[in-house]
Amino acid sequence: MDITRNFDLLTNLKENYNFPLAISGKKNGTWANYSTNEYADHVNNISYGLLAKEIGRGDKVAIISTNRPEWNFADFGASQLGCVTVPMYPTISETDYKYILNNAEVKVVFVESIDIYKKIEAVKNEVPSLKYIYSFEHIPGLPLWTELSEIGKANPAPEKVTELKGLVRPEDLMTLIYTSGTTGTPKGVMLTHNNLMANIRASQHLFPFPPGNKVLSFLPLCHIFERMVCYLYHYKGIVIYYAESMETIADNLKEVTPVAFTTVPRLLEKVYDKIVAKGHTLKGVKKKLFFWALALGHKYELGRKNGGWYHTKLKIADKLIFSKWRAALGGEVKIIVSGASALQPRLARVFTAAGIIVLEGYGLTETSPVIAVNTPDEEGRCFGTVGLVIPGVTVKIAADGEILCKGPNVMQGYYKLPEATNEAIDGEGWFHTGDIGTFVEDKYLKITDRKKEVFKTSGGKYIAPQPMENKFKESPFIEQIMVIGENEKFPAALITPAWDYLKGWCTKNGITFEGNEDLVKKPEVLAAYQKELDFYNTEFGSWETIKKFQLLPGDWSIEGGEMTPTLKLKRKPILSKYARFVDTIYKSDN
Repeated sequence: MDITRNFDLLTNLKENYNFPLAISGKKNGTWANYSTNEYADHVNNISYGLLAKEIGRGDKVAIISTNRPEWNFADFGASQLGCVTVPMYPTISETDYKYILNNAEVKVVFVESIDIYKKIEAVKNEVPSLKYIYSFEHIPGLPLWTELSEIGKANPAPEKVTELKGLVRPEDLMTLIYTSGTTGTPKGVMLTHNNLMANIRASQHLFPFPPGNKVLSFLPLCHIFERMVCYLYHYKGIVIYYAESMETIADNLKEVTPVAFTTVPRLLEKVYDKIVAKGHTLKGVKKKLFFWALALGHKYELGRKNGGWYHTKLKIADKLIFSKWRAALGGEVKIIVSGASALQPRLARVFTAAGIIVLEGYGLTETSPVIAVNTPDEEGRCFGTVGLVIPGVTVKIAADGEILCKGPNVMQGYYKLPEATNEAIDGEGWFHTGDIGTFVEDKYLKITDRKKEVFKTSGGKYIAPQPMENKFKESPFIEQIMVIGENEKFPAALITPAWDYLKGWCTKNGITFEGNEDLVKKPEVLAAYQKELDFYNTEFGSWETIKKFQLLPGDWSIEGGEMTPTLKLKRKPILSKYARFVDTIYKSDN
């Protein structure tokens, strides 16, 4: 069938992949499984219920929840009426909820839990458009989503739904996604059905698996990356399991045994760090074999460029070490797709050597999201790049190095912000990504930094912080790092330690301490971090090297305001929050 609107995916599932288990979610330790027919019935009943509440074409319906099948029921149930869905992160502030709900003029909100509802309750009287709130979990005094579904059952309107589906055109607005951003007020990105469906068709080669294979989903569905990929799974008849939480991913992988999943680099870094930490606990020959295999994996090159003897050794390493890595991820994972921020090339190398292909991709909310991605086929992969530009999309590099994009994946614009839209999309239709990049071998796109994050020292030297931060994070001592130094004499760094590793190192070296505040001031600890920085500084030019640093006694988090929901650094808030540490670095130099 011709799939041109998101709800066509559900029809496609019914017609071509009518499985006894199409989608599943785990809550409170139990998997809730839904067949294709049950899935479609829930979606239709929500549509009928919304119609009974006089919600229809053009109305805005918000979804605020972690990943679960009910998210999809609400999404498709609203979309097939011609409603516009407004997904939101469960972690944002009351202020942001109030702004988004009013800006989008939302009429219905689906919330997951009482914690989210409390935020909505606090602002609902200041949102004139808001008529109904439904919950996915029991909240005293609030109707469950099943109550809306029961209203739908009692008031079936299949002919009306069919009529409304027929009115939805591929170029119609499908969703408003408010960018979390690193600064400023959220902007509503307007994406059409065609934006998403074009991106799905151009990205389907990422998952070369027959229908019925299983995947695990844990990145937020409210983010365009995971949402598009889950649509793609439906497109290909792949069965989706939603992880219970970020904390249960390891257990859920073993339960589900998926063939693939998507991730962000920070989570993959943590998986790698845990594997390496386990290696450090080994003794004698086992420990030597582990780190021999690890070193071998870091040297992996595509196209068998390492030679026959290398691959003979790799087979031994695979049998003794890497097979255990795969078992820890469920035993069946063949492909991991990484997006949202830069991936350390060493991770792509070592996981590929271990028999798990890691495909780094690139895109933005405004591009639905994929612009370029590495492919399962080796000819379409290049470590350290985001791969090939996807079919149907055109990319060019502007004179100042900015990546410009044109294609069916590019948004309609920013909701109610014509000036911002005109700033992002020029008169020739090129979307300005704000990222700096280049092409490797004239075909693989490589991101070198964010245009707005490149800064200049007082000596006139330009510093691109992202590649530096990515390199320094290879140190097992460093959890997060932010390179600073705009208009200063030299670059410096704010560092949050990898606490488990650091404390283990202190125990091993007989260093005692009383809490994190004391730990980050210990001379031995500061000397260890200086040694790490000196080692990685050799990768950069003299003007780029980190001259001074400050260890911070806490962590950076979404809740703390230092990171976006996709785990990117919020640079201005970090600089503001830790101004006294920045002053310590530079005032001491005067």
